[in-house]
Amino acid sequence: MTIRLILPITVLALTSLQTLANEVNTSATLPYQVLTTLTNGTEIRNGGYGSAMTAHPSFGDHFYALTDRGPNAKYQGPEGKGKIFPTPEYTPRIGLFRYSNGQITKVKEILLKDPQGNAVSGLPNPKGMGDTGEVAYANDKSVLDTDPYGIDSEGLVALKDGGFWVSDEYGPHIVHYNQEGLELERINPFGTGTGGRKLPAVFANRRANRGMEGLAITPDEKVLFGIMQSTLYNPSKKTITNKNLTRIVSFNIETGKTQQFIYQQEANNLSNSEIVALNQQQFLVIERDGGFAGGKGKKQAKYKRIYKIDLHQATDVSGDVTSPNGLRVNGKTLEQMSWQELANQGIKPVTKILVSDLLVDMPTPYPHDKLEGLWIRNNNQLAVLNDDDFSVAAKGEHVIQKVLPANQSIDQNTLYILEPK
Repeated sequence: MTIRLILPITVLALTSLQTLANEVNTSATLPYQVLTTLTNGTEIRNGGYGSAMTAHPSFGDHFYALTDRGPNAKYQGPEGKGKIFPTPEYTPRIGLFRYSNGQITKVKEILLKDPQGNAVSGLPNPKGMGDTGEVAYANDKSVLDTDPYGIDSEGLVALKDGGFWVSDEYGPHIVHYNQEGLELERINPFGTGTGGRKLPAVFANRRANRGMEGLAITPDEKVLFGIMQSTLYNPSKKTITNKNLTRIVSFNIETGKTQQFIYQQEANNLSNSEIVALNQQQFLVIERDGGFAGGKGKKQAKYKRIYKIDLHQATDVSGDVTSPNGLRVNGKTLEQMSWQELANQGIKPVTKILVSDLLVDMPTPYPHDKLEGLWIRNNNQLAVLNDDDFSVAAKGEHVIQKVLPANQSIDQNTLYILEPK
C-alpha cells in the first residue's frame, strides 16, 4: 500500500510526517550564462547548478547549489567508452543563490580548487585514484589528460563555518573544502586523497557515473551520510543479481568510523540522487528514474519521488571495511542476495515512507529527467531543483541541445517550492 503524505509545518513535524499532501506553490528558474555556442547552434549554458542543493546555515532565503563535472555527452571513441567534454577547462563550482519574491539571483560562485589553490577540472582521475574506466575526449575527439584532483561533484553539505563537504561519482570521493573552495581533505576507498583517510573498500565497486550522488550531515555537524546512486557492481557487473539495492555510508568526521546501511529501491537501476538529514537517524531521500514526463518508451518517467527514511531498525552491514567486497554471507556479496535471502539472515534495510510523488502531486507532472536537489526551506517548505546538464545532450557522436519532451523548451535549472495544502 502506498502512503501519500504532506510536508508539515516544522522540521520537527517533518520527522513525524502528519497526513497531508504537497502542492507546488511556485517555481522559478536559476540565471545562466552561455559558456559557448557549438557550430550546430547548441548553446552550452552555465547553468548546470542542479546536481545538489542545500540550505545556507544562517540565511533562510539563501541556498547553495552544485554543478557536476561540467558539460559532457556519451561517446564511444577509438580509445574506449567515455565522454566528450566540449569545454574541458570547466571548473566544478558551488553557487550561492537567493530566492526572494519569486525570483532567484546568484550571489556568488565558488570554484573548487586543489590544496595548492589551483582550479580543478571535472576530468576523470588517473588509475588507482578514482578512475572509472571512462575516457575523456575533447570536442574534436582527441583524448584529454586525466586530473588527480578532478571531481564529478554530486552531493553537497554547507557548514556553519562557511566550508563545505562534497561527494562525487569518481572515487567516490568525499572532499572537505574551505569557504574559498580550497581542498582540505579528500576521503576515498583507496586512501590516495589529501589526508589519506579511507571509505570502506567496497565502495570502489561503484558503477561508473553512478557514484555517491547525495551527501548529508547530522544537525550537530559530526557525521556525514553519503548515498550511492545505484547498485554497486560488487563483485562485478555480470555477477550481481539484486539491482535495486543501494548503500548508505556514514562517516564520523572526528574518528573516521563508518557504518553502512542498505536501501531498497522501487525498481531495478533507479537513482538515489539526494539525501538530507532531519535528525541523527531520519533523512529525506530522492529516488528517480532517468525518464521525462512526455517521453516515449523507456524515456517515459515513472519515478520522481521523495521518501522519508529511518535508520533505527536498519542493520549495519559494514563487515570488514578493508575487504574489496565488504560483508559476505554464505560466500555472496549483498548485491548477490535477494531481499528474501537478506531477510532470512536478519538483515534489514532502512524503512521508507513516501512523502511526495512529483509525477502525481504537481499540477502538471514534473517535466525534468534529473530530480537531484532538495532544500528544506524555512522549516515548513521543501524545494526541489533539477540538473539541466548544462542544457546539452548527446545524439550519436554529436552534442545537441537538451529539450524537454513535455513542453519542447530547453532544459533549465528550475526551483519548485512545495508547500502544505
